Amino acid sequence: MLTGLTLALALPPLDGIGKILLFLVMLSILVVLHEAGHFIVARRNGVRVNDFAVGFGPTLLKWTSPRSGTNYRINLLPLGGYCAMQGEDGKTSEAEQQRQFLAEHVSGSDNFQAKAPWRRLAIVVAGPIANFVVCFLILFLAAITFGIDTGAATTRIGLVQSGTPGALAGLEPGDSIDAIDGVRFSNGDTLLKKIQASAGVPLKVEFSHQGVRRTAVIVPKAVDIGNKKMVGQIGFQRVFAFQRVNPIEAVTLSGYGTWRLIALTFDGLAKLITNPRVSAANVGGPIAMGRAASAFQDLGWASYLQYAAMLSVALGFFNLLPIPALDGGRAMFILVEMLRGRPVDPEREALVHFAGFAVLMVLIIFVAFHDVANIVSGKGIF
Repeated sequence: MLTGLTLALALPPLDGIGKILLFLVMLSILVVLHEAGHFIVARRNGVRVNDFAVGFGPTLLKWTSPRSGTNYRINLLPLGGYCAMQGEDGKTSEAEQQRQFLAEHVSGSDNFQAKAPWRRLAIVVAGPIANFVVCFLILFLAAITFGIDTGAATTRIGLVQSGTPGALAGLEPGDSIDAIDGVRFSNGDTLLKKIQASAGVPLKVEFSHQGVRRTAVIVPKAVDIGNKKMVGQIGFQRVFAFQRVNPIEAVTLSGYGTWRLIALTFDGLAKLITNPRVSAANVGGPIAMGRAASAFQDLGWASYLQYAAMLSVALGFFNLLPIPALDGGRAMFILVEMLRGRPVDPEREALVHFAGFAVLMVLIIFVAFHDVANIVSGKGIF
Protein backbone atom coordinates (compact mmCIF):
# COMPACT_ATOMS: atom_id res chain seq x y z
CA MET A 1 0.00 0.00 0.00
CA LEU A 2 1.08 3.59 -0.56
CA THR A 3 0.56 4.28 3.13
CA GLY A 4 3.67 2.29 3.92
CA LEU A 5 5.66 4.54 1.60
CA THR A 6 4.42 7.61 3.47
CA LEU A 7 5.46 6.22 6.85
CA ALA A 8 8.87 5.14 5.58
CA LEU A 9 9.69 8.68 4.49
CA ALA A 10 8.99 10.35 7.82
CA LEU A 11 11.51 12.76 9.32
CA PRO A 12 13.62 11.45 12.19
CA PRO A 13 12.02 12.11 15.61
CA LEU A 14 12.80 15.66 16.74
CA ASP A 15 12.25 17.40 20.05
CA GLY A 16 11.11 21.01 20.43
CA ILE A 17 14.59 22.50 19.94
CA GLY A 18 15.27 20.24 16.96
CA LYS A 19 12.04 21.27 15.28
CA ILE A 20 12.80 24.95 15.83
CA LEU A 21 16.30 24.59 14.38
CA LEU A 22 15.02 22.71 11.33
CA PHE A 23 12.43 25.43 10.70
CA LEU A 24 15.02 28.21 11.07
CA VAL A 25 17.37 26.44 8.65
CA MET A 26 14.56 26.04 6.13
CA LEU A 27 13.46 29.68 6.46
CA SER A 28 17.05 30.92 6.20
CA ILE A 29 17.61 28.94 3.01
CA LEU A 30 14.50 30.51 1.46
CA VAL A 31 15.67 34.01 2.41
CA VAL A 32 19.22 33.41 1.12
CA LEU A 33 17.87 32.12 -2.21
CA HIS A 34 15.69 35.24 -2.39
CA GLU A 35 18.82 37.36 -1.97
CA ALA A 36 20.59 35.20 -4.55
CA GLY A 37 17.98 36.34 -7.07
CA HIS A 38 18.96 39.96 -6.43
CA PHE A 39 22.65 39.00 -6.59
CA ILE A 40 22.50 37.18 -9.93
CA VAL A 41 20.54 39.87 -11.77
CA ALA A 42 22.62 42.65 -10.21
CA ARG A 43 25.85 41.10 -11.44
CA ARG A 44 24.33 40.45 -14.90
CA ASN A 45 23.56 44.17 -15.08
CA GLY A 46 27.03 45.30 -14.05
CA VAL A 47 26.22 46.27 -10.47
CA ARG A 48 28.93 45.64 -7.93
CA VAL A 49 27.83 43.50 -4.97
CA ASN A 50 29.95 44.43 -1.97
CA ASP A 51 28.70 41.69 0.35
CA PHE A 52 26.69 38.51 -0.01
CA ALA A 53 26.11 37.03 3.40
CA VAL A 54 24.46 34.03 4.99
CA GLY A 55 23.21 35.09 8.39
CA PHE A 56 23.64 38.30 10.37
CA GLY A 57 25.91 39.58 13.10
CA PRO A 58 29.67 39.09 13.42
CA THR A 59 31.39 37.40 10.50
CA LEU A 60 32.74 33.91 11.14
CA LEU A 61 34.14 33.18 7.67
CA LYS A 62 34.85 35.51 4.76
CA TRP A 63 36.18 35.05 1.24
CA THR A 64 36.70 37.93 -1.19
CA SER A 65 36.39 37.18 -4.89
CA PRO A 66 39.51 38.47 -6.69
CA ARG A 67 37.42 38.92 -9.84
CA SER A 68 34.36 40.81 -8.61
CA GLY A 69 35.54 42.05 -5.21
CA THR A 70 32.43 40.63 -3.53
CA ASN A 71 32.85 39.58 0.08
CA TYR A 72 31.13 36.24 0.68
CA ARG A 73 30.37 35.94 4.39
CA ILE A 74 29.05 33.37 6.82
CA ASN A 75 27.85 35.22 9.88
CA LEU A 76 27.16 34.17 13.45
CA LEU A 77 23.34 34.23 13.39
CA PRO A 78 22.17 31.95 10.54
CA LEU A 79 18.79 33.66 10.15
CA GLY A 80 18.44 34.61 6.50
CA GLY A 81 21.05 36.73 4.77
CA TYR A 82 21.57 39.85 2.68
CA CYS A 83 22.93 41.16 -0.60
CA ALA A 84 24.59 44.58 -0.23
CA MET A 85 25.01 46.29 -3.60
CA GLN A 86 27.13 49.30 -4.43
CA GLY A 87 24.87 52.26 -3.79
CA GLU A 88 22.85 50.44 -1.13
CA ASP A 89 25.56 49.62 1.39
CA GLY A 90 24.49 52.16 4.01
CA LYS A 91 27.76 54.11 3.88
CA THR A 92 25.92 57.17 2.61
CA SER A 93 22.24 57.82 2.37
CA GLU A 94 20.39 56.59 -0.68
CA ALA A 95 19.37 60.17 -1.40
CA GLU A 96 23.00 61.36 -1.46
CA GLN A 97 24.09 58.51 -3.72
CA GLN A 98 21.30 59.03 -6.21
CA ARG A 99 21.84 62.80 -6.29
CA GLN A 100 25.55 62.29 -6.89
CA PHE A 101 25.17 59.91 -9.81
CA LEU A 102 22.32 61.76 -11.44
CA ALA A 103 24.47 64.89 -11.34
CA GLU A 104 27.58 63.25 -12.72
CA HIS A 105 25.84 61.06 -15.35
CA VAL A 106 28.52 58.47 -14.92
CA SER A 107 28.44 56.01 -17.81
CA GLY A 108 29.17 52.38 -17.07
CA SER A 109 29.19 52.86 -13.32
CA ASP A 110 28.83 49.75 -11.13
CA ASN A 111 26.56 51.66 -8.73
CA PHE A 112 22.95 50.48 -8.52
CA GLN A 113 21.66 54.06 -8.47
CA ALA A 114 23.39 54.88 -11.76
CA LYS A 115 21.67 52.14 -13.73
CA ALA A 116 18.74 52.66 -16.08
CA PRO A 117 15.32 52.35 -14.40
CA TRP A 118 14.41 49.10 -16.16
CA ARG A 119 17.66 47.51 -14.97
CA ARG A 120 17.04 48.61 -11.37
CA LEU A 121 13.49 47.28 -11.61
CA ALA A 122 14.74 43.91 -12.83
CA ILE A 123 17.19 43.70 -9.92
CA VAL A 124 14.54 44.62 -7.36
CA VAL A 125 11.91 42.10 -8.51
CA ALA A 126 14.48 39.33 -9.05
CA GLY A 127 14.31 38.35 -5.38
CA PRO A 128 10.57 37.60 -5.29
CA ILE A 129 10.75 35.90 -8.69
CA ALA A 130 13.53 33.71 -7.32
CA ASN A 131 11.14 32.58 -4.58
CA PHE A 132 8.64 31.37 -7.20
CA VAL A 133 11.41 29.51 -9.02
CA VAL A 134 12.52 27.96 -5.73
CA CYS A 135 8.95 26.81 -5.11
CA PHE A 136 9.00 24.95 -8.43
CA LEU A 137 12.38 23.37 -7.65
CA ILE A 138 11.24 22.25 -4.18
CA LEU A 139 8.10 20.64 -5.59
CA PHE A 140 10.15 18.97 -8.34
CA LEU A 141 12.65 17.60 -5.81
CA ALA A 142 9.84 16.35 -3.58
CA ALA A 143 8.06 14.66 -6.50
CA ILE A 144 11.06 12.61 -7.66
CA THR A 145 12.40 11.76 -4.19
CA PHE A 146 9.51 11.52 -1.74
CA GLY A 147 6.48 11.56 -4.01
CA ILE A 148 3.35 13.56 -4.71
CA ASP A 149 -0.08 13.47 -3.15
CA THR A 150 -1.99 10.58 -4.78
CA GLY A 151 -5.39 11.57 -3.42
CA ALA A 152 -5.64 8.25 -1.59
CA ALA A 153 -6.52 9.06 2.02
CA THR A 154 -4.74 7.22 4.82
CA THR A 155 -5.73 6.82 8.46
CA ARG A 156 -2.95 9.13 9.59
CA ILE A 157 -3.75 12.45 11.24
CA GLY A 158 -2.64 15.75 9.73
CA LEU A 159 -2.92 19.18 11.30
CA VAL A 160 -5.19 19.19 14.37
CA GLN A 161 -7.36 22.24 15.03
CA SER A 162 -7.06 23.60 18.56
CA GLY A 163 -10.07 23.23 20.84
CA THR A 164 -11.74 20.48 18.78
CA PRO A 165 -12.77 17.06 20.17
CA GLY A 166 -9.70 15.46 18.58
CA ALA A 167 -7.30 17.98 20.08
CA LEU A 168 -8.90 17.67 23.52
CA ALA A 169 -8.57 13.88 23.29
CA GLY A 170 -4.82 14.17 22.66
CA LEU A 171 -4.64 13.51 18.92
CA GLU A 172 -1.49 15.00 17.36
CA PRO A 173 -0.15 15.35 13.80
CA GLY A 174 1.47 12.10 12.70
CA ASP A 175 -0.74 9.87 14.83
CA SER A 176 -2.67 7.07 13.14
CA ILE A 177 -6.21 5.95 13.95
CA ASP A 178 -6.25 2.15 14.07
CA ALA A 179 -9.79 1.30 15.17
CA ILE A 180 -13.13 2.79 16.24
CA ASP A 181 -15.41 0.83 18.58
CA GLY A 182 -13.30 -2.25 17.97
CA VAL A 183 -13.56 -2.07 14.17
CA ARG A 184 -10.20 -1.66 12.45
CA PHE A 185 -9.71 0.81 9.60
CA SER A 186 -7.05 0.84 6.87
CA ASN A 187 -8.78 3.20 4.43
CA GLY A 188 -9.03 6.91 5.13
CA ASP A 189 -12.27 7.41 3.22
CA THR A 190 -14.04 4.67 5.17
CA LEU A 191 -12.74 6.16 8.41
CA LEU A 192 -14.05 9.59 7.45
CA LYS A 193 -17.51 8.22 6.66
CA LYS A 194 -17.65 6.55 10.08
CA ILE A 195 -16.78 9.81 11.87
CA GLN A 196 -19.17 11.90 9.78
CA ALA A 197 -22.03 9.49 10.49
CA SER A 198 -21.41 9.68 14.27
CA ALA A 199 -22.23 13.31 15.13
CA GLY A 200 -22.81 13.53 18.88
CA VAL A 201 -22.13 9.82 19.38
CA PRO A 202 -19.29 8.78 21.75
CA LEU A 203 -16.66 6.78 19.87
CA LYS A 204 -13.96 4.60 21.39
CA VAL A 205 -10.97 5.55 19.26
CA GLU A 206 -7.75 3.50 19.27
CA PHE A 207 -4.77 5.33 17.81
CA SER A 208 -0.98 5.09 17.64
CA HIS A 209 1.23 7.93 18.90
CA GLN A 210 4.94 7.51 18.12
CA GLY A 211 4.53 3.74 18.22
CA VAL A 212 2.52 3.74 21.46
CA ARG A 213 -1.10 2.51 21.38
CA ARG A 214 -3.60 4.84 23.03
CA THR A 215 -7.37 4.85 23.53
CA ALA A 216 -9.74 7.79 23.95
CA VAL A 217 -13.48 8.39 23.89
CA ILE A 218 -14.23 11.14 21.37
CA VAL A 219 -17.61 12.68 20.59
CA PRO A 220 -17.64 14.11 17.03
CA LYS A 221 -19.03 17.64 16.88
CA ALA A 222 -22.07 18.17 14.67
CA VAL A 223 -21.19 20.63 11.86
CA ASP A 224 -23.55 22.05 9.26
CA ILE A 225 -21.97 21.61 5.82
CA GLY A 226 -24.87 23.22 3.96
CA ASN A 227 -28.40 22.31 2.89
CA LYS A 228 -29.16 21.64 6.57
CA LYS A 229 -26.91 18.57 6.45
CA MET A 230 -25.06 17.83 9.68
CA VAL A 231 -21.93 15.67 9.82
CA GLY A 232 -19.59 14.69 12.63
CA GLN A 233 -16.11 16.17 12.83
CA ILE A 234 -13.35 15.71 15.38
CA GLY A 235 -11.05 18.42 14.01
CA PHE A 236 -8.12 17.00 12.03
CA GLN A 237 -6.99 17.21 8.44
CA ARG A 238 -6.47 14.01 6.53
CA VAL A 239 -3.12 12.77 5.27
CA PHE A 240 -2.86 11.35 1.78
CA ALA A 241 -0.43 8.77 0.47
CA PHE A 242 2.51 9.92 -1.64
CA GLN A 243 4.04 8.22 -4.66
CA ARG A 244 7.20 9.09 -6.54
CA VAL A 245 6.98 10.05 -10.23
CA ASN A 246 9.50 10.24 -13.06
CA PRO A 247 11.24 13.56 -13.86
CA ILE A 248 9.08 14.29 -16.91
CA GLU A 249 5.87 13.96 -14.91
CA ALA A 250 7.48 15.89 -12.06
CA VAL A 251 8.09 18.94 -14.31
CA THR A 252 4.40 19.16 -15.27
CA LEU A 253 3.10 18.48 -11.76
CA SER A 254 5.55 20.93 -10.17
CA GLY A 255 4.58 23.64 -12.63
CA TYR A 256 0.91 23.12 -11.84
CA GLY A 257 1.65 23.00 -8.11
CA THR A 258 3.58 26.27 -8.27
CA TRP A 259 0.81 28.01 -10.18
CA ARG A 260 -1.78 26.66 -7.73
CA LEU A 261 0.17 27.96 -4.71
CA ILE A 262 0.57 31.37 -6.37
CA ALA A 263 -3.19 31.50 -7.07
CA LEU A 264 -4.08 30.44 -3.51
CA THR A 265 -1.71 33.01 -2.01
CA PHE A 266 -3.09 35.77 -4.24
CA ASP A 267 -6.63 34.76 -3.29
CA GLY A 268 -5.70 34.91 0.40
CA LEU A 269 -4.26 38.41 0.00
CA ALA A 270 -7.35 39.53 -1.90
CA LYS A 271 -9.61 38.26 0.87
CA LEU A 272 -7.46 40.03 3.44
CA ILE A 273 -8.15 43.29 1.61
CA THR A 274 -11.84 42.73 0.85
CA ASN A 275 -12.78 41.06 4.13
CA PRO A 276 -10.08 41.99 6.66
CA ARG A 277 -12.19 41.33 9.77
CA VAL A 278 -12.52 37.61 9.00
CA SER A 279 -9.22 37.02 7.17
CA ALA A 280 -7.02 38.86 9.68
CA ALA A 281 -7.77 36.19 12.29
CA ASN A 282 -5.88 33.68 10.11
CA VAL A 283 -2.80 35.89 9.66
CA GLY A 284 0.27 34.56 11.40
CA GLY A 285 3.87 35.64 11.79
CA PRO A 286 7.10 33.71 12.35
CA ILE A 287 5.79 32.12 15.55
CA ALA A 288 2.69 30.75 13.82
CA MET A 289 4.82 29.66 10.87
CA GLY A 290 7.11 27.79 13.25
CA ARG A 291 4.17 26.04 14.91
CA ALA A 292 2.79 25.00 11.53
CA ALA A 293 6.25 23.77 10.48
CA SER A 294 6.41 21.64 13.62
CA ALA A 295 3.11 20.00 12.68
CA PHE A 296 4.20 19.38 9.09
CA GLN A 297 7.47 17.86 10.30
CA ASP A 298 5.44 15.14 12.00
CA LEU A 299 3.92 14.21 8.63
CA GLY A 300 7.18 13.42 6.84
CA TRP A 301 9.49 14.96 4.26
CA ALA A 302 6.93 15.04 1.44
CA SER A 303 4.52 17.20 3.43
CA TYR A 304 7.30 19.33 4.92
CA LEU A 305 8.75 20.15 1.51
CA GLN A 306 5.31 21.15 0.28
CA TYR A 307 5.06 23.50 3.25
CA ALA A 308 8.50 24.92 2.39
CA ALA A 309 7.29 25.52 -1.19
CA MET A 310 4.22 27.32 0.16
CA LEU A 311 6.40 29.53 2.38
CA SER A 312 8.66 30.37 -0.56
CA VAL A 313 5.66 31.64 -2.53
CA ALA A 314 4.39 33.57 0.50
CA LEU A 315 7.82 35.19 0.93
CA GLY A 316 7.85 36.20 -2.73
CA PHE A 317 4.37 37.72 -2.54
CA PHE A 318 5.11 39.51 0.71
CA ASN A 319 8.14 41.22 -0.77
CA LEU A 320 6.16 42.26 -3.85
CA LEU A 321 3.61 44.16 -1.78
CA PRO A 322 3.78 47.91 -2.58
CA ILE A 323 4.97 48.72 0.93
CA PRO A 324 7.90 51.12 1.35
CA ALA A 325 11.12 49.36 2.43
CA LEU A 326 10.04 46.13 0.69
CA ASP A 327 10.98 45.15 -2.87
CA GLY A 328 7.47 46.02 -4.02
CA GLY A 329 7.73 49.52 -2.55
CA ARG A 330 11.06 50.14 -4.24
CA ALA A 331 9.65 48.83 -7.52
CA MET A 332 6.74 51.29 -7.26
CA PHE A 333 9.13 54.25 -7.06
CA ILE A 334 11.04 52.99 -10.09
CA LEU A 335 7.80 52.57 -12.05
CA VAL A 336 6.77 56.12 -11.13
CA GLU A 337 10.16 57.32 -12.34
CA MET A 338 9.68 55.49 -15.65
CA LEU A 339 6.22 57.04 -16.11
CA ARG A 340 7.30 60.58 -15.16
CA GLY A 341 10.56 60.47 -17.05
CA ARG A 342 12.44 61.65 -13.97
CA PRO A 343 13.02 60.17 -10.51
CA VAL A 344 11.07 61.00 -7.40
CA ASP A 345 12.92 63.45 -5.16
CA PRO A 346 15.55 61.24 -3.48
CA GLU A 347 15.08 62.73 -0.03
CA ARG A 348 11.32 62.19 -0.16
CA GLU A 349 11.79 58.62 -1.31
CA ALA A 350 14.25 57.96 1.51
CA LEU A 351 11.79 59.44 4.00
CA VAL A 352 8.96 57.26 2.70
CA HIS A 353 11.13 54.13 2.92
CA PHE A 354 12.11 55.02 6.48
CA ALA A 355 8.48 55.56 7.49
CA GLY A 356 7.47 52.34 5.74
CA PHE A 357 10.17 50.42 7.57
CA ALA A 358 8.93 51.79 10.90
CA VAL A 359 5.34 50.79 10.10
CA LEU A 360 6.55 47.35 9.00
CA MET A 361 8.34 46.83 12.31
CA VAL A 362 5.19 47.81 14.23
CA LEU A 363 3.18 45.37 12.09
CA ILE A 364 5.66 42.55 12.78
CA ILE A 365 5.46 43.21 16.52
CA PHE A 366 1.65 43.25 16.36
CA VAL A 367 1.53 39.94 14.45
CA ALA A 368 3.99 38.37 16.91
CA PHE A 369 1.80 39.55 19.81
CA HIS A 370 -1.22 38.04 18.01
CA ASP A 371 0.62 34.71 17.70
CA VAL A 372 1.56 34.68 21.39
CA ALA A 373 -2.00 35.63 22.41
CA ASN A 374 -3.34 32.69 20.40
CA ILE A 375 -0.92 30.33 22.10
CA VAL A 376 -1.84 31.61 25.57
CA SER A 377 -5.57 31.40 24.85
CA GLY A 378 -5.21 27.91 23.41
CA LYS A 379 -6.57 28.92 20.01
CA GLY A 380 -3.47 28.70 17.90
CA ILE A 381 -3.26 28.70 14.14
CA PHE A 382 -3.77 24.95 14.05
